Amino acid sequence: MVCRFTLFLFLVVGLIIANCLYAQEQKKQSLVERLGFPPDAKVLIINADDFGMNHSTNVATMRALRVGGVTSATVMVPCPWFLEAVDFAKNNSKASIGVHTTLTSEWRNYKWGPVLGRTAVPSLCDEMGYFYPDVPFVYLNAKLDEVEREVRAQIDKALAAGIDVTHIDSHMGTLQYAPGYHELYIKIAKDYNLPCRMAGRELMKKYGGEYLIDMADKMGVLHPDELFMGDPPSIEETEKWWKERLASVEPGKVTEIYIHCGELTPEMKATTGSAERRTADTEFFCKKETREYIKSLGIRLISYRELRYLQREGKPMPPVEYGWAEE
Repeated sequence: MVCRFTLFLFLVVGLIIANCLYAQEQKKQSLVERLGFPPDAKVLIINADDFGMNHSTNVATMRALRVGGVTSATVMVPCPWFLEAVDFAKNNSKASIGVHTTLTSEWRNYKWGPVLGRTAVPSLCDEMGYFYPDVPFVYLNAKLDEVEREVRAQIDKALAAGIDVTHIDSHMGTLQYAPGYHELYIKIAKDYNLPCRMAGRELMKKYGGEYLIDMADKMGVLHPDELFMGDPPSIEETEKWWKERLASVEPGKVTEIYIHCGELTPEMKATTGSAERRTADTEFFCKKETREYIKSLGIRLISYRELRYLQREGKPMPPVEYGWAEE
């Protein structure tokens, strides 16, 4: 009897040690390896921001997702063309659609406000009931509890509408540029068990935000290792600039590039001050030649869906191809 108990005890202790060693090994693995790629793989997410902002944005974003010019998109729930994005998401289950959490309304003649309404979150609104036009106004006026309620309401509305939300990010970076806001952003991602966009460790360290990376990692919130920000300096340099960026994707890291899709329509010109830039970026990433160039660099394309799957399931998602329609 004693021998059996001793044997049982050894087995239990052995299992505990094995599990601890496995957990330690998992921690040692890079995100690239945890996703099922070789340790030196170049892994890239291309996200289209502002889905749902207007019809021209939607048409271009849907095109980019269909042909594989982008691998993910994030929708602006408070915007008037949100429902068109919802229809697309519901009818295209392969698309990785997240929530572009929105607390600003930056265009002069085209506005939107909180999904909860101005009376529920008055500190988020200007005198006409719209979101403020820029990030500093949010920080000067908003109450953090109202920010949290509105952001959660946007995610809840997307889920209730039928979008299989794969991730979150932040329109104009509002949730990521101030103490309190970024911690809230990570906490919300954790509560919905979603990955989120974050800047790379080196950039975060430069601005004293490295602890936020550690916070996300400790909470099990997945995020890319690197984030490429910025736009080509001119329309003429679009192809050259983006090709240089793509060529600089580092091995052993998951990198995110984000663009804003658009068509050069009267609506787009009237809405934004960047219609030409949005159109040029869309055209570049939707070209078959660009996709072939990405492949020639040895880059593996993924979406945020793979990050969500790993975060929730603890194992790599089976590989998928991006783009399910010919240009």
